[in-house]
Amino acid sequence: EVLLVNSGGGSVQAGRSLTLVCTASGFNLDDSDMAWYRQAPGNECELVSIISSDGGTNYADSVKGRFTISRDNAKNTVYLQMNNLQPEDTAEYYCVSSYFHYPLTSTRGACDGYWGQGTQVTVSS
Repeated sequence: EVLLVNSGGGSVQAGRSLTLVCTASGFNLDDSDMAWYRQAPGNECELVSIISSDGGTNYADSVKGRFTISRDNAKNTVYLQMNNLQPEDTAEYYCVSSYFHYPLTSTRGACDGYWGQGTQVTVSS
């Protein structure tokens, strides 16, 4: 079964940090581009960051300079280091792979949790 297991979310105060972890099961993500998406209640699904199979990265303007995406292919895992968290970062976060979601930049279905439950991040002021 192809699955992405997300963890690392939690409730923190503004200015603190969290690291989200996404571990792939049932497939090898070495050749996959990976992305983190998020969705807050009442808001649309939003692309947060992408890391390509060769390590290239991109970020939404709202998180540039605060979030860092990385990958460890040996562990079949992708990370999202989130620093200086703000209340507007509050959302359910989802990891998505180009292995089964193409194009990776399409928000359609990216926050449905079809390939694994999201992880909740709540930031209080």
